Amino acid sequence: MYDIIVIGAGPAGASAAIFTAKAGKQTLLLENNKGMTKRAWFENYYGITEIGGPDLVDTGKKQAVRLGAELKEETVTGVSPIEGGLSVVTDQGTYEAKHVLLATGALVDLAQHIGVATKPGTEPRIKTVADVDPAGRTNIPGVWAAGTVAGVSVHAVITAGDGAKVAINIISELNGERYVDHDVLKA
Repeated sequence: MYDIIVIGAGPAGASAAIFTAKAGKQTLLLENNKGMTKRAWFENYYGITEIGGPDLVDTGKKQAVRLGAELKEETVTGVSPIEGGLSVVTDQGTYEAKHVLLATGALVDLAQHIGVATKPGTEPRIKTVADVDPAGRTNIPGVWAAGTVAGVSVHAVITAGDGAKVAINIISELNGERYVDHDVLKA
């Protein structure tokens, strides 16, 4: 059983997987390559002069894998509760995890399909989002949401930060204490 399955490998999902994998949590990152970030161009992403969306997404996925996440290109069709966690069904198999993080960008279909409560979106062209608490929890125990699907701005740098925030909250819950990840420069 994975500690966490992250559904979506755009800025929110990859950022979350980077944090959970670096924290030593068994992380599965599921990607269907349908995210809107792949069509974007960025000149307003902190720390990067300019980058195309495909390169940004690929860099995030590579970083998550380098830190220990497992990456699979599969489409999730369902999430349901099981003893001790959640079952995630894809077009290629079934996986189990203690927590599931929805980072599906503008797409709320999966969240609605599995029974996540939704509310009207506030961003232009984002009609519906998952209803989450400030930590990123949905109404379904063990199911979290981050990024645009959770109602934050569609701007990639903001969704990446939200993915990291929710990941820290999940890690903290798994550890039973607040988790902090700070590296220092090597001499």
